[in-house]
Amino acid sequence: MKSTFNVLYYLKRNAIRKDGRMPIVTRVTVDGIIAQFNTKLEVQQTNWSVKMGKVIGHSSDSKQYNAQLEQIKASLHGIYHELQRKDNYVTAEKVKNEFLGISEHHETLLDLFQKHNEDVLKLVGISKSKGTYQKYERTRRHLENFILLKYQLKDISLKEIKPIFIWDFEVYLMTTGKCQTNTTAKFMQYFKRIILIARNNGLIAIDPFVNYKTHLTKVDRGYLTQENVEKILKKEFVIKRLELVRDIFIFSCFTGLSYIDVKNLTNKEIRTSFDNNLWIMTKRQKTKVDSNILLLDVPKMIIEKYRDKSVNDHVLPILSNQKMNAYLKEIGDLCEIDKELTFHLARHTFATTITLAKGVPIETVSKMLGHTNIRTTQIYARITDSKISNDMQELAGKLQGIEKMFRI
Repeated sequence: MKSTFNVLYYLKRNAIRKDGRMPIVTRVTVDGIIAQFNTKLEVQQTNWSVKMGKVIGHSSDSKQYNAQLEQIKASLHGIYHELQRKDNYVTAEKVKNEFLGISEHHETLLDLFQKHNEDVLKLVGISKSKGTYQKYERTRRHLENFILLKYQLKDISLKEIKPIFIWDFEVYLMTTGKCQTNTTAKFMQYFKRIILIARNNGLIAIDPFVNYKTHLTKVDRGYLTQENVEKILKKEFVIKRLELVRDIFIFSCFTGLSYIDVKNLTNKEIRTSFDNNLWIMTKRQKTKVDSNILLLDVPKMIIEKYRDKSVNDHVLPILSNQKMNAYLKEIGDLCEIDKELTFHLARHTFATTITLAKGVPIETVSKMLGHTNIRTTQIYARITDSKISNDMQELAGKLQGIEKMFRI
C-alpha cells in the first residue's frame, strides 16, 4: 500500500551540552506518523543550517558529519523500500527499529495460509476431506494472485489486512476471478477462517472481518421429476459404460448417497437390520454423520447386477466423478431430458421426488441424508405441484360433506 516517507534532521535544543553542542536527531515520518532517534552526532548551533538540515562550513569535521548524515538517510530509504517490497507493512517505528537493529517480525497472510493448508493436508482421511483441502488451496491461490495484481507483492503482513483489503478481494473474485456470488462467499468464508486463526493466536489485535457480512443468493437446486426418472430407467443403452453410469445414477436417486459415499460404499455396510430388511448403514464422508437408508427394490436390483463386477469389497464399480458427469450429459441428451444431469442431481431427486413428494416426513429424509441440521434438508427439497395436489385432494376428502352446510 502506498505511503508517504520523509527523513529530516534537527538539533535537540533542550539537550545542550556544556560546550554548547547540541545532539542531531533523525526524524522519520511515514504517513504523518513520526519516529525519532539520536544520530550520536553533536554540533554547535552556529554550525547548523535549519533550512538545509545539515552542518555548514568547509572544515573536515563538517564534511565528515554531512557524509554520515547522508549515509543514515540512504540507509533509511533502503530499509523503507525493502519493507514495502517484503510485506507492505511500513511504519516510522518499524523503519527506525530496523535501522537500530531492533527487528520486528510480522507474520504474513500467505505464509500463515500455507502453514494452515499443510496441516489440513495431513488431516485428509482423518478428520478432513480432500475437497476441503482443495477449497482452502484455491482460496490461497486467489489471494496470492490478488496481492500480486493489486500491490505488486508476493505476500502481505497480517497487520495490513484492513476492511478495505477484504472489500477489494471480494470485488476481485467477482470480476477478475469470474466467481459467482455464492462461490465468492465460500472463498471469503475460508479467508475469514485464516484471519480468525491469526486473531486467536494474537498475530493481529482486531478482526478486520468484524463488520463483514457474507452475501449468499438463494439457489433453486434442480431435481428430476418422476417422469424423468422413469425415462432414464426404461432407456436401453447399447454402450455398456452409459448403462453403468445410468445404473449408478439411479442407485443414488433411490438412496440419496453422494458420489463419494457411493464410491466408498462397501458390502459390509449393506446389513440386515431389526426389521429383517436390507439397509445401507454408513457414515457420510463429508460430515462423518450416520446415514441409515432402507434399500428399496431398484437399488437392490442394481447391487445384485454388479455383485461380481466391483473390486476391494466395494458395492459398485464407479468411475471418476468427472467421467460420471460427462457421461450423464450424454444420457440426458439420449433420454431427451431438458435438464443438465450431474451426479449430485440424484441426491436432490431422492430428497424431493422419491421421498418428500411421496409423503415421507422431512425429519426422516434428513436422517437418511445424514444432515446435521434439518434446514440443510429444506434447501435440497421442494414441494412439488403433484405433492400439493395429492395433499389437497386428501384434505378435500376429509372435508367432504361440509359444503352442504353452505347456503347460497
